[in-house]
Amino acid sequence: MMHKILFGALWLTLPLAHSTAGAAAYPQKTVTIVAPFAAGGAADTVARIVAGKLGEKIGQTVIVENRAGASGAIGSAHVAGATPDGYTLLVNLGPPHQTVGLFSKAVQYDPIEDFTAITLIATAPQAVVVPAASKIKTARDLLEAARSSPKGITYGTSGIGTSQHLAGLLLASSQKAPMTHIAYRGGSAALADVVGGQVDAGILVLSNVLPHVANGRLRMIGLVDANRSASAPDIPTLAENGITDFSVPDTWVGLLGPAKLPADVVQKLSSAMQDVLKEPDVRQQLTQAGYDVKGEGSDAFRNTLKSGFAVYQQIVGEAGIKPE
Repeated sequence: MMHKILFGALWLTLPLAHSTAGAAAYPQKTVTIVAPFAAGGAADTVARIVAGKLGEKIGQTVIVENRAGASGAIGSAHVAGATPDGYTLLVNLGPPHQTVGLFSKAVQYDPIEDFTAITLIATAPQAVVVPAASKIKTARDLLEAARSSPKGITYGTSGIGTSQHLAGLLLASSQKAPMTHIAYRGGSAALADVVGGQVDAGILVLSNVLPHVANGRLRMIGLVDANRSASAPDIPTLAENGITDFSVPDTWVGLLGPAKLPADVVQKLSSAMQDVLKEPDVRQQLTQAGYDVKGEGSDAFRNTLKSGFAVYQQIVGEAGIKPE
């Protein structure tokens, strides 16, 4: 009888033991992080900063694979359709992750429901700047110039659907100030034309414009974000500069996986990534690249995705933009 009892107890513990072993087994092979933009871009840069350290934390090689095109939709669609086993992940940017489908009918995935939020790595503050020779010196001057000109003013950004583009749409609509968006293929081209005076203003990544503000080629108007940047705390927001209650959600870069990623895999990756973001050299590299390090976990990151998407839907809807 005692043998039967012991055997029965052992049998009952086998499923639990198997489950625990399965959870501990991940990862068994190389993990691929997809960067859905070209090499050297923001998603690629951040992915390569964290990939090696993440590999050390989880005990497997982590590689970065570029799948660029369609404002990030090609790489994102690949990850959305991947097996949810933790071996195909995504480092993407917001808002393009949430907004590309608001501009293009070709996007078939849902930016929230078809992905698992793992870790919000960092945010990248965005700033409004004008050429140094411009008569625009303040945020109020910017709005007055837009309202007083028959054609309004032009503003350059790194592309359609970026936080920069959406900030301009919100600024124009909320302040009744005509502003024409000039979309460039990347921030470098937009920055060059703002410096050269080919456009009236630029809404661009803060870290990219600061050197030109310092050498006197650009004038800083303010940040479009809700809060000041930890990396440049002396620069005020547009709201602080007199444009009441104006801000857009933070531009983020984060780690995601396909929907239905197992909870134990999410926990392991999120915990490891947060450990990575505590490493001094990683924080230094991200800060130098213009990011404020965050490290939000899975639940908080998902809430960020959902709340930001609601704001972007409203901005695009009020601007009368339909996907094409």
